[in-house]
Amino acid sequence: MPRALMSVSDKDGIVPFAKALSLAGWEIVASGGTAHTLRDNEINVIDVADVTGQAEMLGGRVKTLHPAIHAGILAREHSQDRNELEQAGYAEFDLVVCNLYPFQKTIASPDVKLDEAIEKIDIGGVTLIRAAAKNFQRVTVLVDPADYNGVERALTTGDGVPLEERRRLAVKAFAHTRDYDTAIHSFLENGHTLASTLVETFSLALTKVQELRYGENSHQSAALYARHANVGPLTGELLQGKELSYNNLLDADAAWRAVSSFDPADDAAVVIVKHLNPTGIAVSETL
Repeated sequence: MPRALMSVSDKDGIVPFAKALSLAGWEIVASGGTAHTLRDNEINVIDVADVTGQAEMLGGRVKTLHPAIHAGILAREHSQDRNELEQAGYAEFDLVVCNLYPFQKTIASPDVKLDEAIEKIDIGGVTLIRAAAKNFQRVTVLVDPADYNGVERALTTGDGVPLEERRRLAVKAFAHTRDYDTAIHSFLENGHTLASTLVETFSLALTKVQELRYGENSHQSAALYARHANVGPLTGELLQGKELSYNNLLDADAAWRAVSSFDPADDAAVVIVKHLNPTGIAVSETL
């Protein structure tokens, strides 16, 4: 019987996905709140503690960090690993579904406390994701609910998830943990420690939010990246017209910087920009 391990902070889509796998004959192991969510929706689920023989510890800080979990994920498709698993009384996991505590969302609050942020640093989840991604030649790893439907179809109606798709999902998983660790590093080093000097390493994790029509020249490709997904160009909203190009974004940024130099308490200001240069500036009492 194929086995899936589920431990998600973002529970969007997890119930229908788990239900489809359960109906297809999958055994589902889940931790903490994920297990409660699935059980509340009448899905058969095995608690991680029942697999490890060890109850959660330290207020949930230690749940999945156990050989019964990680050996089942990391076992390769050869007799030596499988013999070791059998001797230890462990079983393989074929699918790991995991996303992490909302650290980035937590630190987005301007008044977040250090202790509050630290409690949102995921340990077990990162380890699950990295283990499954490392073993993508046998294991499928999911960190994004947007991938549930495609994997569900492959697992319930097809011949399984193809190797190249497992590799793509592994790459996405490593990007997920990379960006997570980058956010933690940046938060702790940039003003949230006792350090009062400029940081030695500047970390920045960006997500592609838009393909641009072209780059600085028409034969060049370009894309817009931002710290958070699902934001508009320069965090604004395009009201009309075609998608913005690289030069359009530079013009918009130049216009915004120029108009922001005027104090709105004194005057309303308008700036028109072409090729990064203000071609018209006007001020008045009202717009």
